[in-house]
Amino acid sequence: MISRRSFLKYSTLASVIPFVDGCSESQKWRAEAYRKQRSSQVAIVQALRYDLSLREIITKGVRLCGLEVKGKTIVLKPNLVEFDPGGVINTNPLVIEAAIDCFRTLGARQVLVAEGPGHRRDNEYLLAASGIYAVIKEHRVAYVDLNTDDIRPTRLLSSFTKLEQLYLPETLYNADLIVSMPKLKTHHWAGVTLSLKNMFGVVPGSVYGWPKNILHWKGIHNSILDINSSLPVRQFAIVDGIVGMEGNGPLQGEAKESGVLIFGKDLVAVDATAARLMKIEPKKIKYLAQAGEFLGNVNHEKIEQIGENLDRLQKDFQVIEEFQDLKTLT
Repeated sequence: MISRRSFLKYSTLASVIPFVDGCSESQKWRAEAYRKQRSSQVAIVQALRYDLSLREIITKGVRLCGLEVKGKTIVLKPNLVEFDPGGVINTNPLVIEAAIDCFRTLGARQVLVAEGPGHRRDNEYLLAASGIYAVIKEHRVAYVDLNTDDIRPTRLLSSFTKLEQLYLPETLYNADLIVSMPKLKTHHWAGVTLSLKNMFGVVPGSVYGWPKNILHWKGIHNSILDINSSLPVRQFAIVDGIVGMEGNGPLQGEAKESGVLIFGKDLVAVDATAARLMKIEPKKIKYLAQAGEFLGNVNHEKIEQIGENLDRLQKDFQVIEEFQDLKTLT
């Protein structure tokens, strides 16, 4: 563990240490990174509004996926980017509140909320303005600013960025499960921003800058893959698709009512399913196509859809002009 006071002497190293062993030029991941199963389950549960009984809906999705949480320490990782009075950019606080209630009811030992916003440094402002602070205060939940948490060097299991290691928050090492809770959104650089992209927020800004500059320089697609291949904790996803964002996301798009929550243990399969719900071809998203080789399932026939029918709930999300090709099925 490295205290936040000591990170400065390590932070420059984080951008220059090369990836040195275990991968050929054509295969950019080590054997330890391979976690793809023969098939994956993804649950789609209809939730038309935020004023419904979301705890029951989330509990249904969690149970459909067979997730065991009793006695576990769980970190909820919402998407908290910027204050949006319309409530479109960030994970809705009512979804976070319902997840806290759900996991406590199912016997979790501890539930934390943690985020490392990449756009604004003023975390307290974002928490208050977004409504998340009111939730964590009312439910007496600890909040961790992952941008300033104590850090630990973590060996990368893939080499897409050409880095050898990342400095990750100590909170992740103390957890049994991290739940990625993104908003269902398009993205003007990555195509879509879902549960895998949401893990950008675990990388500390105190080391990597705002908006996680080093990782942007190394390539967003590359960084998404390296972060997710090397996290020291199991992952689960709850995607807030009750109201998503289309067009020029992740900040300047338009609200898109979708009326769903999406759940799964395989974040690749979850994101592939979420993309298909947006009528976007996941195999044309660079990081999803590459993640489908070793991190999880992207092919439709390898994903068992449980809960609601995907085709019935599809919405046609608009994308910026540069990504029109994503709307063409392979």
